[in-house]
Amino acid sequence: MAASAQERGGNGALRLVAIAWLLTSVYYFYQYVLRSAPAVMVPELTQAFGLSAVGLASLVGLFYFGYAPFSLVAGVAMDQLGPRRVVPVGAALLGVGALLFASGDPTIASAGRFLQGAAGVFALIGAVYIATTHFPASRAATLIGATQMFGMAGGSAGQFLVGPAIGAGLAWDKFWLLMGAAGLPIAFLLWRFIPAPEPRQAAAKGGWAGRAGKAIVAVFRNPQSLLCGLIAGLMFLPTTIFDMVWGVRFLQEAHDLPYSMAVMRSATVPFGWIIGCPLLGMLSDRIGRRKPVIAGSAALLLGCFLMILYGPAHLFPPFVLGLVTGIASGGAMIPYTVIKEANRPEHSGTATGVINFINFSLSALLGPVFANLLVRVSAGGQRDLTHYQAAFEPLAYGVALAILLTFLLRETGTARD
Repeated sequence: MAASAQERGGNGALRLVAIAWLLTSVYYFYQYVLRSAPAVMVPELTQAFGLSAVGLASLVGLFYFGYAPFSLVAGVAMDQLGPRRVVPVGAALLGVGALLFASGDPTIASAGRFLQGAAGVFALIGAVYIATTHFPASRAATLIGATQMFGMAGGSAGQFLVGPAIGAGLAWDKFWLLMGAAGLPIAFLLWRFIPAPEPRQAAAKGGWAGRAGKAIVAVFRNPQSLLCGLIAGLMFLPTTIFDMVWGVRFLQEAHDLPYSMAVMRSATVPFGWIIGCPLLGMLSDRIGRRKPVIAGSAALLLGCFLMILYGPAHLFPPFVLGLVTGIASGGAMIPYTVIKEANRPEHSGTATGVINFINFSLSALLGPVFANLLVRVSAGGQRDLTHYQAAFEPLAYGVALAILLTFLLRETGTARD
């Protein structure tokens, strides 16, 4: 009878953890809606803020300048404080960032966009931390992929749903006000259901800064950590820089698609991530290997991206190429599993923070570079297909480099021996 009661208690605790992971993944969905939504309201935002397309791209890109450095803060906070003390705060501040963005003032909106990134990073790192510290290691890639699935579902919704709503007359600032208001109930639910820290976490109060610093140094000094960050970052760039910022404009200007169709086609990339992240994670766990899945998905991504830039416009049925690009991009989440397996268990949150920092530092730093490159090759005038090809071809080189770096990665899967 005692054993039965203990088992019921264990099942109840596991259900609570599952609910906590699910809610944190919903928070990640919410964050991704805000991250991707500007791509479908570029004309409205440029007019409201009085900015050029490049100026708006720089403002929108401030998300990554908050997201990247605060990845380290979030990762260390997970290890030292536990997710219950920090994740709800992140969700509430994400809502505040959306409210600031709705102001219409470029300075206030810039602060809001930065805050969206800084607060939004606690979603992914929190969800991954909960999943990988409470569930078996054999499910790590699957759960991390499922977490990213929620994020990209938000990215897809930020285009599929928000785009038509804006086209139907929803004011851009009203959208951001509504999204800002959603932050508070999400934060409350997270606080209510995320389990309290383990006793050992709660007791370990002394030397917080020292432990945090040692954890960051230990993860950064591991060459495998740097490889994981670079591979993931290079595989993310076609989505974060090309599709989520310039995808709609590319389809309008390079292929003369109407706005509504351009939004729908651009949204197939994050929709493909929804399929690819859990699917490739499950495949990696099933075969017990990480490297073949990373290299294979990166090779498919490279082929798809080259077809998008250089292939005949009607070679594939509509929506197929974007969907497959997103599916292949899902392999970028496998390095998130590798970095946790390549570092000490007590540095779990820090490891996720480090890979996120490297990954999105690339997006933050290179976003303005590609925007200015596009303006330069088009001489600031009307853009066409050749201008997009010249400006974004280096992204293909980056994916090719990711494939080469994968061969330097140490296999950490269960079938490595």
